[in-house]
Amino acid sequence: MIRVPYKVKLPSGERYTFIKNTLKSRTLYTVCEEAHCPNISECWESGTATFMILGSNCSRGCRFCAVTHGNMLPIDENEPEKVYESARLMNLDYIVITSVDRDDLPDKGSEMFAAVIRKIRSLDIKVEVLIPDFSGIHKHIDRIIEEKPDVIAHNIETVRRLTPSVRDARANYDQSLGVLKYIKNTGNKMITKSSIMIGLGETDREVLETMKDLRSAGVDILTIGQYLRPTKKQLEVKEYSSMERFKFFEEKGYENGFSYVASGPLVRTSYKAAEAYIKMSDKND
Repeated sequence: MIRVPYKVKLPSGERYTFIKNTLKSRTLYTVCEEAHCPNISECWESGTATFMILGSNCSRGCRFCAVTHGNMLPIDENEPEKVYESARLMNLDYIVITSVDRDDLPDKGSEMFAAVIRKIRSLDIKVEVLIPDFSGIHKHIDRIIEEKPDVIAHNIETVRRLTPSVRDARANYDQSLGVLKYIKNTGNKMITKSSIMIGLGETDREVLETMKDLRSAGVDILTIGQYLRPTKKQLEVKEYSSMERFKFFEEKGYENGFSYVASGPLVRTSYKAAEAYIKMSDKND
């Protein structure tokens, strides 16, 4: 058995506890909890939270993910109001909205994304969305672009070679690149973001090739983190990368032209999301 070389403190803190209880009382889900994110306490304590809308069950079955898949449930039409009230009560500074995949819905869940963004726009808060690929259908992506969130993220997840064995068959490498490129070309140079997991058997060269592909699609912000097996049902970790490897990828990311790169063992897509946005905004001023 491979021993995990990374340690993180157990979630704690007054603000963390308050947020957790607030979400539970409103039957809201966060990707922080569902994906067992190791940074949950740090992010919540800093005033950033990630809400997962459209329920807790995903229509896809990616082999790295711990989110429950199958047995799709009806959507909650009150989610925009629930997210709004929770964000207001938590006094958040930065909110990330993401979702499970909902291939079972005619609009793939895009209308609910748009409704949530519209509802929380009345708060003095920055909005980032981490969207599924919506099967690459432009009219669904357009709904998100039209609401003008501050950042639109979509994850490439892994390198091209490993995509078929890591992601659901309905997701593919070029489709994800196409979504990111479409957002950049259609969204009036909107800030875009993507994420790569390492530790699944990829080579350094493959990671660098993925970086170049993401930059060719116009991606501004890149996060790179260690894949950590959520349960025994998911893919095994092939390698725990050294801090030197993460530093190497960070340097190469900046060399490739990304405006912000977060690279480290416990980095996840929404890690220090507000910091990345602020640095991007400073560069654009």
